[in-house]
Amino acid sequence: MHTTLISAADLAQHVLDSRWVVLDCRHDLMNPDAGRDAFAAGHIQNAQFANIDTDLSGAKTGLDGVFRGRHPLPERTVLIETLRAWGIDDDTQVVAYDAHGGMFAARLWWLLRWIGHPAVAVLDGGLAAWQAAGEPLVTPVAPRARGAIAERPSLTQTVAVDDVVANLATQNKTVVDARAADRYRGENETIDPVGGHIPGARNRFFKDNLAPDGRFKDAAQLKAEWAPLFASAPQAIMQCGSGVTACHNLLALEVAGLPGAALYPGSWSQWCADPARPVATGQD
Repeated sequence: MHTTLISAADLAQHVLDSRWVVLDCRHDLMNPDAGRDAFAAGHIQNAQFANIDTDLSGAKTGLDGVFRGRHPLPERTVLIETLRAWGIDDDTQVVAYDAHGGMFAARLWWLLRWIGHPAVAVLDGGLAAWQAAGEPLVTPVAPRARGAIAERPSLTQTVAVDDVVANLATQNKTVVDARAADRYRGENETIDPVGGHIPGARNRFFKDNLAPDGRFKDAAQLKAEWAPLFASAPQAIMQCGSGVTACHNLLALEVAGLPGAALYPGSWSQWCADPARPVATGQD
């Protein structure tokens, strides 16, 4: 069972395995059609397309009228139906990939764990590693029989915005922001209406989890880089702009042997939507 990362060589041995499901998570935050267009132009054999905006996210506004962020979590029952439509069963090995260092694939990895499915991994190095290994891309999409995955006890932790607000006073948990340093400081903000960060949050850009070749750094290096940020992972909260790249940091922590941190799904996009919530700028 692969539960964090998988190499291109290992995946290549299983693309025809009916017990494996491969999902293409390519996306562009500034062009919602880019991922599907790239998938249509060529993808890993037997892969299916997973759309960040519609398959891996839910409604931006809840039934209570509260804004939940740019990429809120999907309803669990809806996610289960999506996974079944992709042919996923309880014993299926799922592999997610993208062309962005795992930026979007990590979201699918986290969602599978959220509904209690441990057999999910991210293709280390993504599509670039696949092609560098001499593996082909194809255009046909192979049909799959419907799966029967069932929800099981979650393997993840989440916190709500009210929990993060309460943490401002207690500082019981360390909040870690996965966005680039300039956006964390409140500079060059082009996605959300307000620049800055949650007061007290520390910054760990998700791309710092990667080696120069686009693969994840090894466990020892990741542990050495992450350990100084907090006393223990269960006392940490991961966030980003909309709850997507924070999952990359959660995956890196899992690789490093530092499990237990929670995800704040609404992240900065939800936080900054309420002017009553404080905003910090600059280097904390």
